[in-house]
Amino acid sequence: MSARTVPPTAVATAGAICISSSAVLMKLAGTSPCVTAFGRCAFALPVLGALAWIERRHGAPRLPSRTRWLARLAGLFLAGDLIVWSHAISAIGAGLSTVVGNLQVLIVPVLAWLLLGERPRRSLVLASPVMLAGLVLVGGLTDVGGVRAYGADPRLGAVYGVAVAVIYAVYILTLRQATSPAGRRSPGARPAVAAVLFEATAGATVASAVAGLALNEYRLGPAWPALGWLALLALTSQVIGWLLITVSMPRLPAGMIGALLLVQPAGSVTLSYVFLGERPSVLQLVGVVLVLAGVVVAVSGRAPAAPEVAVPEVAVPEVAAPGVASSRRRTRIIRQASDAATEVSPSKSP
Repeated sequence: MSARTVPPTAVATAGAICISSSAVLMKLAGTSPCVTAFGRCAFALPVLGALAWIERRHGAPRLPSRTRWLARLAGLFLAGDLIVWSHAISAIGAGLSTVVGNLQVLIVPVLAWLLLGERPRRSLVLASPVMLAGLVLVGGLTDVGGVRAYGADPRLGAVYGVAVAVIYAVYILTLRQATSPAGRRSPGARPAVAAVLFEATAGATVASAVAGLALNEYRLGPAWPALGWLALLALTSQVIGWLLITVSMPRLPAGMIGALLLVQPAGSVTLSYVFLGERPSVLQLVGVVLVLAGVVVAVSGRAPAAPEVAVPEVAVPEVAAPGVASSRRRTRIIRQASDAATEVSPSKSP
């Protein structure tokens, strides 16, 4: 079966399932945060490099210098995200830390509004109090009936989780700028998927290695099975998961994207329950539901109307019948307008 014949929903769901195991595999590895980040990225580099080479062999354009360096800068934030996420996992657990990290659904549009002038959707205003109420419950900030929240330090874990969401939001926006039309060699050309992910992963590998040296945090423990868990983490999350999501998201409507975004946190909570024995309190589970409901509300609203783009008419040689020539000209104008509208629409995933 050709990759083009596979429904994008199935492809995106498979990718979301792959990355839903990230936090569980990070905890199973039992290594220090910097080693976890380094291992995830370093093991992924050879595979992504091979895929980038295959893309070039099949005609993908060479990445402009601007795209490469912005992708590497994005990798710096990816390394920070993974390191802080490891601390959140230790404090509040694999499942709940993944749920809190989904606050990036709110933070990305806010940063895009402040830094890029992109007006956020009205649905984000409605989703904000719902997700913040869920954060309060997940972090154990309310003690009703003496129910003890799960986690070594759930309040600190919630703080780490918010930090993860902020850093990840900056990573997404930086990577989005790397793949923006301004960085393309030719109008309408899109950067190769694997090549951009390779550059970002390379930046994250270097950044996590430097952080490990600066923090004196190189702690591996027993080489086996720690290295095996890190290799599996790199293959499923950094390579397969994100490639599937990146390829499929542009072919999906916003409503479907919102539903698929729930697969990762819900899957992570389920996997941590089964494989790690994590048992969140009832109030924390209510908080999980509120956060996930906020995700649905946040992405379900209609995007702000794209500014009208004036598209010049392109002359068509008069070699066909007048009606045919006029039809071709209108088709070309419509196609250019569609491409322009696509380029100003916000990206949903790196």
